[in-house]
Amino acid sequence: MALHPNAGKPATTGELVNLPRLITQYFTDKPNPAERTQRVSFGTSGHRGSSLTASFNEDHILATTQAICLYRHKEGITGPVFMGMDTHALSEPAQATALEVLAGNEVPTMIAANNEYAPTPAVSHAILTYNAGRTSGLADGIIITPSHNPPQDGGFKYNMTNGGPAEGSVTAWIEAKANEILENGLKEVKRQPLQKALKASTTKTYDYLDAYTADLDQVIDLEAIRSAGLEIGVDPLGGAGVRYWERIADRYNINLNIVDTQVDQTFRFMSLDWDGKVRMDPSSAYAMQRLLALKDRFAVAVACDTDYDRHGIVTRSQGLIQPNHYLAVAIDFLFRHRPGWSPDTGIGKTLVSSQMIDRVAKKLGRKLVEVPVGFKWFVDGLFDGSLGFGGEESAGASFLDRNGKVWSTDKDGIIAALLAGEITATTGKDPGEIYDEFTAAYGAPVYARIDAPATPDQKDKLKKLSADQITSSTLAGEPIDAILTEAPGNGAAIGGLKVATENGWFAARPSGTENIYKIYAESFKGEGHLKQLQEEAQSVVNGVIS
Repeated sequence: MALHPNAGKPATTGELVNLPRLITQYFTDKPNPAERTQRVSFGTSGHRGSSLTASFNEDHILATTQAICLYRHKEGITGPVFMGMDTHALSEPAQATALEVLAGNEVPTMIAANNEYAPTPAVSHAILTYNAGRTSGLADGIIITPSHNPPQDGGFKYNMTNGGPAEGSVTAWIEAKANEILENGLKEVKRQPLQKALKASTTKTYDYLDAYTADLDQVIDLEAIRSAGLEIGVDPLGGAGVRYWERIADRYNINLNIVDTQVDQTFRFMSLDWDGKVRMDPSSAYAMQRLLALKDRFAVAVACDTDYDRHGIVTRSQGLIQPNHYLAVAIDFLFRHRPGWSPDTGIGKTLVSSQMIDRVAKKLGRKLVEVPVGFKWFVDGLFDGSLGFGGEESAGASFLDRNGKVWSTDKDGIIAALLAGEITATTGKDPGEIYDEFTAAYGAPVYARIDAPATPDQKDKLKKLSADQITSSTLAGEPIDAILTEAPGNGAAIGGLKVATENGWFAARPSGTENIYKIYAESFKGEGHLKQLQEEAQSVVNGVIS
């Protein structure tokens, strides 16, 4: 897709979401379940949509929350639901709606104390902490966020008793039941008025902020950062963790320079992303102009997206470091500086992440587990400790604590950001400088992702890409080594196609969260080879969706 002429520029008033209209339509507009785009649909990370398009309205949340209650009853889950929300404008009304249904079903619910926002990793960590040592009465969670999506979007996720995003069979059941409830006019929904729900005996508060930050030194060597006197720049991006940074700095006496603590649901302080939209994507240089402005002020500057499950890292040596570059550096550092981890602990990556990670894993002598896109595929490994690290090319990662125990089974942008500080403090080099050493040792890959619009029907066609559609024995001048429709790490369908050679690869798949498709490609032979990979990949995609 062509670059928008305003990409990287500040948002203007006309490009900001109309908040009164957004909230009004959440309550007043009624989705038509006969329309595909207005049904409950769980992608790679929950149901997402906007009240402006009748795809995220009160009826969706009523139906989905009731479906979750029915799922819990079916599975015998009796512990509390830990519920958190981010700073998107639709998150607070959605939490109110969900609480009405949870109280109506007499489900014990933990909402954030002091009306705080709750980052995704803080909710995951709370579930794991509560369930530790228990065999019954286990807790699960609801996280209300569309992640880094634009301000007009809302999102609703269910996390299982292992603290991580629900697996596909679970979300499929919840999605089907929610749509059945919608089709039946919400007759199955049990709810209480909000004020009654807030006072219900089943509604409790939980201090996510204190609990998460109190345990943080279990996973990051904060003393190394403190003793090095390292100053880290932090842009909270008006997200769910906006107040966490100050608490971390005070609790551990580390030097975090927090540049802005405002919460503004229009996100008017953002620069526009590549397509001219406001999007809180910490891996996009267009969206991260304000973070990039910190490049020469701090050895490391960091940011997270709105629910704090993704990270953005700016270094003096490279500016905004590409997610794949940082994943490789983080993996190398952790497996060299965590003596408490088992020698059998492996590395998890998605199959659209850089082959640089493969080369680092080989050098470390560690097992590499390659899975489809979606953090849910890392949950079991992080939970049982068989994976020390799980990371996605979209700047999402989590890892074990310093003793090799589970920390968060959902993505954690806070620990990924602070790890950049630990790396710099411990090695005397920033992550960008270390990556430069990798390219000297392993080669210098060039990587790119192309996003383009796709209708739901076109996305369905892309999911069914098969090896039969690759008729050539070569790709960009090299013999094809592998044609994958299933991930080698777990045999799960990738919902698309990956073709690989010795020095390059491409993958094509539909987005699980937006109406776009994505073509990923990487070359260890340079920009010209990358372009050839992209052109051949585009030809395959065009043949499927045209």
